[in-house]
Amino acid sequence: MCPSKVSDGDERGWIIPIGGAEEKQNDRRILSRFVELCGGEDADIVVFPTASRLLDTGARYEEIFRDLGAAAVESIDFDTRRDCEEKGRLERIGRATGLFFTGGNQLRITTLIGGTPVAKLIRQRNAQGVHVAGTSAGAAILSEHMIAFGEEGGSPRAGSVRLAPGLGLTNRFIIDQHFRQRDRLGRLATALAFNPFAIGIGLDEDTAAFIGPDNTLEVEGSGSVTVIDAADLQFSSMDRADEGDAVCLLGLGVHMLVHGATFNLHTRRAGAGTLISPKE
Repeated sequence: MCPSKVSDGDERGWIIPIGGAEEKQNDRRILSRFVELCGGEDADIVVFPTASRLLDTGARYEEIFRDLGAAAVESIDFDTRRDCEEKGRLERIGRATGLFFTGGNQLRITTLIGGTPVAKLIRQRNAQGVHVAGTSAGAAILSEHMIAFGEEGGSPRAGSVRLAPGLGLTNRFIIDQHFRQRDRLGRLATALAFNPFAIGIGLDEDTAAFIGPDNTLEVEGSGSVTVIDAADLQFSSMDRADEGDAVCLLGLGVHMLVHGATFNLHTRRAGAGTLISPKE
């Protein structure tokens, strides 16, 4: 599965992975910016609570987005893969200006939605300009390569991470969420050791990467985004490491980005940006 092609004259919608535990009560900067991108008072947002087993997850985000000024918000869940073929649900997704995946278990999203008409439609809608955001597990599934699960720790180790196909909006990055809070540097570096083409994006909680149509990532929120770039990787011992062995990686590029900083996924260049405090 690959990203849908952007037609001539169209512009891809924003892709917005959020590290989880985003502020929902006071300074809702991340969610507010998502609503504004989707049209503000004209925003029409569909929420996918599929990753969560909590019955009130969808309703909670409906309330939040309405409170932030969205004109229409509806939660659509999927209990079976057959649900993903239902005409009414597909038509509802087709009218939306923004799509939002909640947190929970990313494998629950991919096993229920992956390879279905819903997954195909979401890729098509993003290529047509609809913005797609996800928090925690909902962030992990946005790219083609997804971290399904793995071990915590600061060092890359063979076997410490398992990858699975994601939703496939892009193949340019791999996401890891709750990054600093759960000590996930090692598993993201391990994921990149398998394929240095992708860029690793580690998202702290209450922190988002707003990735525009020009593939420029902008940091929003109170934490930081760790970008791991393996484009200039000089050496990796992954091919000779046994299960559990530490892996030697030479030439990794690492950037620690805070609110206002940028990273271009095409040129692989970082910028300090305005560095305005999210509290200002």
